Amino acid sequence: MGKDKKDIIISEKRVKLHIFAPSRRQIWTIVGMGKEYWIDPDLDYCSCEGYYFGRLKNKKMCYHLDSIKEANRANNIEVITFSDSEYYDFLKSLLAEL
Repeated sequence: MGKDKKDIIISEKRVKLHIFAPSRRQIWTIVGMGKEYWIDPDLDYCSCEGYYFGRLKNKKMCYHLDSIKEANRANNIEVITFSDSEYYDFLKSLLAEL
């Protein structure tokens, strides 16, 4: 049996934690099919279309949020460190993709 989308995201380390130093601010993203999505696991939020349309229909969270939780448990996350001076440019580029 083939891997599902969630398994692929985790096995390919597509869950990314961006840490900015020295403030320790964090931004989570997941690399999907051709696009990177912003995730806030504390708020159960994902910027993908599936999350948006699913919430309109009162459905459960998207598979990206499930993936981030499983990747955390498996400690299979790519951690990327940036300088605080890069924070606003990072946010600007992330928001431009939304």
